[in-house]
Amino acid sequence: MNGHTMINNDSFLDSIPFDECDNTIDCGGDYNLDSVPASGCYNQYNSPCEMNARQNPGTSCAGASRIPRAAARPRQSLSPRNNYAFQPVFHERTSKEDDTLLTDTLWKLARKTGTLNLTNKGMARVPERLFNINEADADTKKRTLEQLSINEEDAWWNQVPLNNLDLSSNALTHISPKIENLLTLTVLQLHDNALVELPPQIGKLEKLVRLNLSHNKLKELPPDLYSLPELRHLNISHNEFEELNPDISNLHMLEFLDAGNNNINSLPGGIGFLVRLTALLLANNHIKELPPDIVYMRSLQKLDLMKNDLVALPEDMGLLRKLQFLYVQHNDIKELPNFEGNEMLSELHASNNYIDHVPKELCENLPHLKILDLRDNKITQLPDEVCLLRNLNRLDITNNSISVLPVTLSTLAHLISLQVDGNPIKTIRRDILQCGTARILKTLHDRAQAKERADGGAEDLPCSSSAAGSQLPMQQQQQQQLPANMTDKYKLRHTRTLAVNLEGLTDVPAHVFELASEEKVHVVDFARNHLSTLPKGLQHMSDLVTELVLSHNVINNVPPFISQFTRITFLNLSNNLIKDLPSEFGLLNTLRELNIANNRFEALPNALYELQGLEILIASDNQIKAINVAGLQNLPRLSTLDLRNNNIEYVPPTLGNLTNITHLELVGNPFRQPRHQILMKGTDSIMSYLRDRIPT
Repeated sequence: MNGHTMINNDSFLDSIPFDECDNTIDCGGDYNLDSVPASGCYNQYNSPCEMNARQNPGTSCAGASRIPRAAARPRQSLSPRNNYAFQPVFHERTSKEDDTLLTDTLWKLARKTGTLNLTNKGMARVPERLFNINEADADTKKRTLEQLSINEEDAWWNQVPLNNLDLSSNALTHISPKIENLLTLTVLQLHDNALVELPPQIGKLEKLVRLNLSHNKLKELPPDLYSLPELRHLNISHNEFEELNPDISNLHMLEFLDAGNNNINSLPGGIGFLVRLTALLLANNHIKELPPDIVYMRSLQKLDLMKNDLVALPEDMGLLRKLQFLYVQHNDIKELPNFEGNEMLSELHASNNYIDHVPKELCENLPHLKILDLRDNKITQLPDEVCLLRNLNRLDITNNSISVLPVTLSTLAHLISLQVDGNPIKTIRRDILQCGTARILKTLHDRAQAKERADGGAEDLPCSSSAAGSQLPMQQQQQQQLPANMTDKYKLRHTRTLAVNLEGLTDVPAHVFELASEEKVHVVDFARNHLSTLPKGLQHMSDLVTELVLSHNVINNVPPFISQFTRITFLNLSNNLIKDLPSEFGLLNTLRELNIANNRFEALPNALYELQGLEILIASDNQIKAINVAGLQNLPRLSTLDLRNNNIEYVPPTLGNLTNITHLELVGNPFRQPRHQILMKGTDSIMSYLRDRIPT
């Protein structure tokens, strides 16, 4: 090695004369046959002058060990190196090595469950044996019926055809055409490999429902793949595609398509034929415009176009009537459409563009919008109509050119985050702006009231109560004195929402709910009023309401008729004066999310433990003293439990056994264990800590 001949045995060392040592040569490495140091030398085992001392016992060597010869350890001979089988750690995998990865244990488990996981094995090739997994092996064929009956577990009638195959996170560059043998596959995971192409035979997997090809080196897909009749989920993100094949429109059953993080410049015409698509993800590409027929995707709920080169959105975006989430940040968009028809839109992310104004019509057409992100644009002002976004939770206008905030912002009852940094706002003091959302909204509210008093109560603003009343007939104004949106049939019909906030209501007449029932309203929102209980008229809508918001009132009791709401999925009773819930509350089998934060509960009501469908329970900021683990065990779908800021002094270790809970909040309680450091690590750490303390 290294250009030298290695010494491989002791006899050869013995044959070297002592007087041939040359002190000028360093012997820290391999020995040279022509020059061997006489003193200060170390062999491969770091024994000083061992060779000389053995040949000439009477001589001494400079730099020799100070350990007496009597105490010296026995000399160790050099290990023979000829015929040494050396296998480097990093080397190209052979087919034989890859074949050994499919062990008999994995083989039997796959044939028993129909699922095979070969992820993260370092495979360069798929084991050949895999492609015959659905066939009876030789051992099974040889066994008699009697033998199979004795060991029935291995019998062919108990074997499940392979339907789920995970080959992700390996080093695969190609897939064998024999993939066509796995006709029963419904899920195929090939992400995080080095695939450069796929075999046409993949198009014969007619039962395939889910295919993940992300994080590879693919530039195109075989045409046969576009004929898969059952494919619903296709992920080709993080590859090298420059375009999408127009034949992708033949995947009529497709519901999810992720083609993000490629080099796609445009979308093919005909993509609108994917009418079952609910999610279209195209982030991090180079798309400049959208084809007109994209609006034909009538089932689309999520559209992600962030970090592209878009200059505009289609004017008829409103045809996407089921769209809920739209991401167009980091593009070159100069103008937003009015979104007429997009009533279901919940989140609009349009930051880092060149938008210079917010259309008034946009505010009128998005009644369910909760998040509006417009940071880093060129906006100079917000319209007063922004108050029509009654469900808005978060408004981000950071880094724009806005100098005045409209006072109508103060009427947004659900606005909890208003970001205005980076704007030249001069009408509000800097110290007030730095105090956050609540202080800004209070300042705007005070100014609105002062202006209304100065103008004699006749301020004509879109969301002012005086302006609302002026839209009603004079006789109705005198009799009811109700906000216009409570009886506006057109708005009720098109928004399916009855929302009246910040109106100081102490009760709501029954005829309002009767009218809402006629217009098929399913969302009722009376947040930030003065209601002391649920209006009796709500019973007229018991078979329609899916969302009921009564937060920030003075409700001290919930009537038993709440059990009549057979379709309700979301109920917000936070920030009231409630101490208990009626036993009938447990009949709300459809309820998925319940918010009872900021009330006066000393314990979670027993009725809650009967809500079999409950997934999210927010009970923070109460006076709850104990956690009823036995009761929580009756909630099989509960995934989020928020008990922050209560009076809990002890956390039962058995709470850690509730593995269905994936988000647990316990901060702000007086218990000593778990410690704060563990709470800060998240739910997994908390649950693990609790399980470790369960008595055995």
